[in-house]
Amino acid sequence: MRKIILLRSLIASMLALSAVSCSQFYDRHVEYADVKPDNYPVLRALGYAPIALQSGDTEQHKMLQAMKASKLEAYRELTEMVYGQRIDASNRLGAMLLRDDELTVQVQGVIRGARVVKTYAVNGTYITELELDFKQVQHLYQNVQPRQTINRVRYF
Repeated sequence: MRKIILLRSLIASMLALSAVSCSQFYDRHVEYADVKPDNYPVLRALGYAPIALQSGDTEQHKMLQAMKASKLEAYRELTEMVYGQRIDASNRLGAMLLRDDELTVQVQGVIRGARVVKTYAVNGTYITELELDFKQVQHLYQNVQPRQTINRVRYF
């Protein structure tokens, strides 16, 4: 009987302590403020693609292929500017002579908010100009993952 009373009092005291410790989460109001940078850079990138080297039966099909290729090349260049490049290199020597020299470059990232400024063909090369305004990018990411700082905390 004494063990049951001791067990009940132990459980009651644990419940009381947990209720007191939980109250610290309900006695304050936190206000957040958006974090905005001082300036917003604008990045520009060019993509080039030779029209004559594209696969296609007609000149129009080659032009469309060059348009796509130059746009992808411009996006790759923007990705390099934003995220950088990963470069892996390896060399093999045999009898003090260079046998194998390998260089691998990789770019990976997601570009949101870029816009095509201009596309045109010059001397058999198709060119695409892209622009990435970081003010627009900040607005896009603010809706998905808001970056905030604590502005004020009020306790009740």
